[in-house]
Amino acid sequence: MSESPCLPRTIQVQIMEALNKDRRVIIIYGPRQSGKTTLLSEMIKDFKEKPLTFSGDDLYVQQAFSVHALDPLKQLVGGAKLIVIDEAQRIPNIGLSLKLLYDHTQVKVIATGSSTFDLANKLQEPLTGRTRQFQLFPFSYEEIQILRQPSMPARELLEEKLRFGMYPKSILLEGEQEKQDYLFELLNGYLYKDLLIFESVRKPKKVIDLLTLLALQIGSEVSVLELAEKLSISKITVENYLDILEKMFVIFNLRGFSRNLRKEVYKTSKYYFVDLGLRNALIRNFNRMSLRSDVGELFENFCIIERIKFRINHNLPFNRYFWRTYDRKEVDLVEESEGIISGYEFKWRWGGKAGNRKEFESTYPGSKVSTIQSEDFEEFIIPKRKLQGSLKGKGLLKILTEERQNDKAKEK
Repeated sequence: MSESPCLPRTIQVQIMEALNKDRRVIIIYGPRQSGKTTLLSEMIKDFKEKPLTFSGDDLYVQQAFSVHALDPLKQLVGGAKLIVIDEAQRIPNIGLSLKLLYDHTQVKVIATGSSTFDLANKLQEPLTGRTRQFQLFPFSYEEIQILRQPSMPARELLEEKLRFGMYPKSILLEGEQEKQDYLFELLNGYLYKDLLIFESVRKPKKVIDLLTLLALQIGSEVSVLELAEKLSISKITVENYLDILEKMFVIFNLRGFSRNLRKEVYKTSKYYFVDLGLRNALIRNFNRMSLRSDVGELFENFCIIERIKFRINHNLPFNRYFWRTYDRKEVDLVEESEGIISGYEFKWRWGGKAGNRKEFESTYPGSKVSTIQSEDFEEFIIPKRKLQGSLKGKGLLKILTEERQNDKAKEK
């Protein structure tokens, strides 16, 4: 796995807290090249005793952890207090081995994987009730503030990320051509190779064609039947491919929100991309915003995924939907958290329809719909948090840790 720039990752605070609190197996999911290896390297620097590290790509490691017997496993880990297994999904039936270590030793375990599909299947049943799971995204907008030049306007930084995304290496590279070459390499290597792992994917090119169709209709409701007809494959196959792509952290979906009205659409989904750089590589379009016709869709996708990153990175659970009625009234994002319903419309340029907001707010008393524009998006993505571009290294982690401790004290 490629090394990524050593920026502090927000979710590290949660992981370290879980590691120190109890002995449950820590599972870190995330896309390839999202920085899992670098995150592990940074975390283990703080341990007094050096952890024992393994790579799931190593054939010896695969064989060693496939022996589901306690004595050989004890010999393998020796007197280590902590073991770290990178790319654990490569190890057959890894969950059985980790269950033996968990039940019969005091060793702590951190395991990473780039596919929830693989890793969950191998861990979920054997380790029921014994894991803490975390999701590591590519960099968040909050995290990259450390790299931001004080003189760089927010709009300029936004446009850069709408074009090239948030993968760590893409952030680190300086030249536009270098960024494009990297994203094409990631697309061809990561997607094609990983798709071949899944036995149910007999035609990887069809999956790429499906992704391309989704890339061209960001923010629109998706008809699985229509996609199946365009790709000349069955509806069931399309549904299977969509599920795999979500579990590979390539796309995510929003389902329709409905509580009160018969005319609300709720059985369909919208699909967005976890990273816009990968999406733009799919359609081979890295043009500047002034030359694009899809800038509104890019901005909507960016705001939604960055909002998701912020909430997950800070352990702020919520349900997310879109809202639309059959007479075409629509709210792009609906958040439901602790009984509070909030709606958001995303506009690259001003032009929200008041009727959408009024009908939603009247249908759901106590809710509020806000319009997020490209001029004021930062407060939405990083709510109630000052953008501190001058912070370096551990400074951000220290602040995040203190804030988390303060939040817990208020809860008590």
